[in-house]
Amino acid sequence: MNISPAVAEGRPRPAPAPPSAPPSVPPSAGPSAGPSEARAAFNDSAGAGLGFVPLGLAFGALTTQSGLDWWWAGLSATLAFGGSFEFLLIGMVTAAAPLAAVALSAFMVNVRHVFYALSFPLHRITGRLGKTYATFALCDEAYALATGKQARSHSGRRILWLQFFLHLYWAGSAVAGALLGSLIPDDVTGLDFALTAMFTVLALDAVRDLRDDLPTPALALLSALAARLLFPGQMLLAAFALFTAALLARHLTTGRKPTHA
Repeated sequence: MNISPAVAEGRPRPAPAPPSAPPSVPPSAGPSAGPSEARAAFNDSAGAGLGFVPLGLAFGALTTQSGLDWWWAGLSATLAFGGSFEFLLIGMVTAAAPLAAVALSAFMVNVRHVFYALSFPLHRITGRLGKTYATFALCDEAYALATGKQARSHSGRRILWLQFFLHLYWAGSAVAGALLGSLIPDDVTGLDFALTAMFTVLALDAVRDLRDDLPTPALALLSALAARLLFPGQMLLAAFALFTAALLARHLTTGRKPTHA
C-alpha cells in the first residue's frame, strides 16, 4: 500500500534526542587550575635559594683560589651538598687529609640531620628513589620550609621539587662562582652575612608558627645552655640530644605530639 507524500508529511515526527552533555571536567584539570607542584615549590624555594647564591659564589671562588679546578666546586655541590662542610672539605682536599678524617668531619658537622628525621615529613614521599633523594638532599633550609605550618598540606612531590630547586641553587651558584669568582670585586661586603640573615628569617617564621606552643623555643634554649655548661667540647651534638630528650619527655608526660620547630 502506497502512502502519499501529503499523508507522510502530516504525521508527527519524533522529537530529536537531546545532545549528550559533555563530560564534566574537574576544576583542577581546567585552564584555571592552580600552579603545578613544581611551580609552587619553586616559589617556596625562591627566598632561601637566593640566600644560597652569594654563599655558593664564595664557595666556588674559594675552590679555584685554593688551586683546585673549577669542576671541583660543581662536583662537591652536587654529590656532597653539605653546605658548611664543603668549605671545610676544600682545606682537607688540598691538605690530602686521610679519608677517615674526612668521614669523621662530615659526620660531626652534619650529625644534626639525624634529629631532623623526627619531624621531617618523609612519610608523604612515595617511592624508594624519592625517599632516597629526599634523605640525601635534606638541608637546614629544606627542613625549615617543609615542616612549617604552611607546609603541612604540601604533597610529597612538592617537597621533592623544593629540595631539588634548593640543590640546583647551590650547585649552580657554586659553578658560577668557580668560573666567575675572580670578577667579584674585593670591596664587596655583606656576602658573608647572607646565610646568617636567611637563618634569622627562617627562625622568626618558625617562632610565629609556634604561638600556641612557646615552651618549645624555651626547651631549645635550655638545652643549648645545658650543653654549653656540661659538654662545651661537643655542644652541638649534646644540645640536639638534650632537646630531643626534652621533647620526648614532654610528649610522654603531657600526651601531646611534639610540634614542628
